[in-house]
Amino acid sequence: MTAPTSSGRADRVRLPVDRGWSRTRGGSRKFNTAPRPLGRSSGRRRKSWTPWLYLAPALVVLGGLLVYPVYQLGLISFFEYTQAQVSGGEPTTFQGFGNYSELFSDPQFWQVLLATVVFAAACVVSTLAAGCALAVLLTRVRAVPRLALMLAALGAWATPAITGSTVWLFLFDPDFGPVNRLLGLGDHSWTYGRFSAFFLVLLEVVWCSFPFVMVTVYAGIRSVPAEVLEAAALDGASQWRIWRSVLAPMLRPILVVVTIQSVIWDFKVFTQIYVMTGGGGIAGQNLVLNVYAYQKAFASSQYSLGSAIGVVMLLILLAVTLVYLRLLRRQGEEL
Repeated sequence: MTAPTSSGRADRVRLPVDRGWSRTRGGSRKFNTAPRPLGRSSGRRRKSWTPWLYLAPALVVLGGLLVYPVYQLGLISFFEYTQAQVSGGEPTTFQGFGNYSELFSDPQFWQVLLATVVFAAACVVSTLAAGCALAVLLTRVRAVPRLALMLAALGAWATPAITGSTVWLFLFDPDFGPVNRLLGLGDHSWTYGRFSAFFLVLLEVVWCSFPFVMVTVYAGIRSVPAEVLEAAALDGASQWRIWRSVLAPMLRPILVVVTIQSVIWDFKVFTQIYVMTGGGGIAGQNLVLNVYAYQKAFASSQYSLGSAIGVVMLLILLAVTLVYLRLLRRQGEEL
């Protein structure tokens, strides 16, 4: 095969050929010089394996840090494992699904599960509302207020959970806290009532969680073409209408990511509840699944029941992750 060049000459282009003798219909033999198709299948296989080769070291580390602990968690949940077995006073006996049966027959478990779901849902909605509102605000203010707001938000994000919980307890302290003095509530105890204690913890969780949503959504808004927003404003759309009809549909993949991650983080809240309610509140009125598992495993030395609660939480969060992947597939995202 030849190909013309800029100088008018025809340079020969060499293609891979299948060389060999073959017979024609008349019975004579001829030498085959037909072009050979390029190896697309081998190239595709090589490309499909290349990302996994880069991910292999991280997968090995994650396997050691996650797979083995999850295996041990599930294994302990099928045995009778209490302080007697830990100390060696009694042998470990196989219970099968007995721990799960005992757990599901406990009315307190279902109460704690319902409280966890409602509390996590309230935290997720509040965090998304605060983060998205402040992300829109960042696009409306000048550089100096924007920088100040970003630094304040990142400070809240970087604060350890136990430190933030202790500070919020001091702010709402019935004796020395400034919030009661400003509101004129006297010696009102925010952690005494069930709903007020959950509300106080919710404020702290939102305070330390909204920066992630704010920064992520703000980055997404900045990637939206300015012409689209200007056209919507010229058509007379309000800020709420622009967000609902223009920004939210364009930011749907980002909103899905921050929503699923917020669900996972808020569903397994432990430090804020444990510190701010003194281990679950009066008579366990502010228990969530993580604190409930801690009490069963370490306060009551029922390690097998605590492991069973951990497995149930793992399955719930795994289901949430699968829903997230399904939503990505529906939106045409590559997984």
